[in-house]
Amino acid sequence: MSTTSPSIEDLLKKSKTGTTASSAKTKKGRTDDDVTVEEKLEKKLGALDVGDEEMKVQQQAAGLGLTYIDLTEFPISGEALWLIPESVCKKEKVVCFVYTGEQVRLATTDPKNTEIPKIKTSLEESLHVHGELYLISERNLKHALEVYAKLPKYTPPPAGVQISEAELESFKKISVDFKALNDQLQKVNTSEMVTLIIAASIQAGSSDIHVEAEEKDVKVRFRLDGLLHDVASVPKAVWPKVISRIKLLSGLKLNITDKPQDGRFTITTAKEKIDVRVSCLPTTWGESVVMRLLKASTASLSFEALGVIGKAFDDLKKQIERPNGMIITTGPTGSGKTTTLYAMLNKLNQEDTKIITLEDPVEYKLEGINQSQIDHSAGYSFADGLRSILRQDPDIVMVGEMRDLETAEVAINAALTGHLVISTIHTNSAAGAIPRFLAMDVKPFLLAPALNAVMGQRLVRRVCEKCKQEIQLAPDVLERVKTTLAAIPDGHTDKPDMSNTKFVAGKGCEACNNIGYKGRVGIYEILVMTPEIEKVILGGKVSEYDMQDIAIKNGMITMTQDGLIKALKGMTTVDEVFRVAE
Repeated sequence: MSTTSPSIEDLLKKSKTGTTASSAKTKKGRTDDDVTVEEKLEKKLGALDVGDEEMKVQQQAAGLGLTYIDLTEFPISGEALWLIPESVCKKEKVVCFVYTGEQVRLATTDPKNTEIPKIKTSLEESLHVHGELYLISERNLKHALEVYAKLPKYTPPPAGVQISEAELESFKKISVDFKALNDQLQKVNTSEMVTLIIAASIQAGSSDIHVEAEEKDVKVRFRLDGLLHDVASVPKAVWPKVISRIKLLSGLKLNITDKPQDGRFTITTAKEKIDVRVSCLPTTWGESVVMRLLKASTASLSFEALGVIGKAFDDLKKQIERPNGMIITTGPTGSGKTTTLYAMLNKLNQEDTKIITLEDPVEYKLEGINQSQIDHSAGYSFADGLRSILRQDPDIVMVGEMRDLETAEVAINAALTGHLVISTIHTNSAAGAIPRFLAMDVKPFLLAPALNAVMGQRLVRRVCEKCKQEIQLAPDVLERVKTTLAAIPDGHTDKPDMSNTKFVAGKGCEACNNIGYKGRVGIYEILVMTPEIEKVILGGKVSEYDMQDIAIKNGMITMTQDGLIKALKGMTTVDEVFRVAE
């Protein structure tokens, strides 16, 4: 049986018919083997177009000094996407694709958009992270929007804790009756439990809240006027929910329990906003959480409110009015050094003066002052930051802490070149700061002319004004007081009259939680640079004890003497002064 060969027209018809069928079949899920030549060619041309687009964006990024990234080849974090709402992503053409807890990475198709730096800064400040910006193509932005669509409906965590005046008032009794607080905590849910603890701590005047997992239960403790007090126990069973709630508020990762984490949130009351600095630390029985309450009102305290009086007040006032040089505060952790620095900044903050701070971390936000936060993960150290801010033409520079030779040398050179530098260093006394600098290998011939004054300080508890009463000191204690104050030279402006002494103590009442103390006051010693002290520094070797003797000889009142003078004025007790200062 003979057959005829198909014509060219027949072959074309068959090709078209096959292509149509093939297309329909492809839509239903054919394999690559079923794809026609025309489809393969079309797909290849599309890939070439995509490659050409990405190549142009890559070249544009290189020209702008940005890093290019292809998000279709990079996993986008849902947690990161949520940091920028989808509506903002569409409008400003920016997407957040990485959030690690220490850094955020943003990508945009429009690097000239002036809103993008604002978004980046906002995320950095609110999350306390380092941000990086990348360039992407329109195709990548479209891909990110497709990822948004696949995410489950998201309800952002609350910005902080809202506590009404009525709630604070209702917690007033609980704050002075810790048994009542403990009983109430057993009856509330997790969210209410966290709010109750925070509200009670505010009412009690606590500076820190400690929530610590132990073997059988979880202890809640408040730091009141520098000392910790047990206030409640939480059942171990509810601890995971409590710490998750705290982490959620603080912007911390819920699934990380074996590494330290730091975060922040804000408490809003009718009267003020309180920043809360949160630290989570893994321990044997679970995580320990410490929440430090940072009240904005603390940063605006005056020298008088801090307890700087007499010759110390006159010396400090004179030194901060000098146009250049270095003023150092010393003392252990929790001695109020940062608060003293902020009091200095408030005094110096004038319209014609530029002040820049370098802090780790920024504890209080001050209006009119440029505050910069250290970020060790990004290589932004005190020394690096100090070099950078000196190019910002400041008049006054505050460095949170002198930790190493590099930072000290940059700060000293700044003090010698027309800047007033204020900072802190960890030593036990004002006299100990100079041997500490020399031990860092700071050059004596630079330190001597740069240093204006060193202030040593501690915090002692104030006697409660509501239950204050006169007391008689034991004979040996009174003799010790008289001997210490007798060492102040005759004719010194601060020498007290010991012929008529009166001392007080708190009996304990509801206002002070039956402790006898309410609030704290500083005790100080100020070593002011003199020709004799400068000569000793230039000698290169001096002990803390020798420097202390020279400073006293030059008119310095010691912290113990300052504290006993305040005890004579009824501000604190002799026992408290000896507990803290000796």
